[in-house]
Amino acid sequence: MLKAYKYRLKPTNKQESLINKHIGSCRLVYNWALEQKIKTYEQTGRSINHMGLDKLLPALKTEKPFLKETNSQSLQGMTKHVDAAFVRFFREKNGFPKFKSKK
Repeated sequence: MLKAYKYRLKPTNKQESLINKHIGSCRLVYNWALEQKIKTYEQTGRSINHMGLDKLLPALKTEKPFLKETNSQSLQGMTKHVDAAFVRFFREKNGFPKFKSKK
């Protein structure tokens, strides 16, 4: 027998704004990492892995100071997601990773 649980979140207005900032920051870092991987491959013919992207994150944080409000583990997780999307693309030929939109 399988059981499922549903949870309903009821955040306050402050918590809701923090969640939206967090989601927006993660989306921005995902799109930035995807762009960096594409540019690096076009320029050098080699791909950059998620550890290389993680080393570039502090420079992005100084460029966009609102990213400092989001914890670093979430932003580093987005670089891992981009890397995993490229691995799946080359291994399984599913489809090229797409940029994320607000919708």
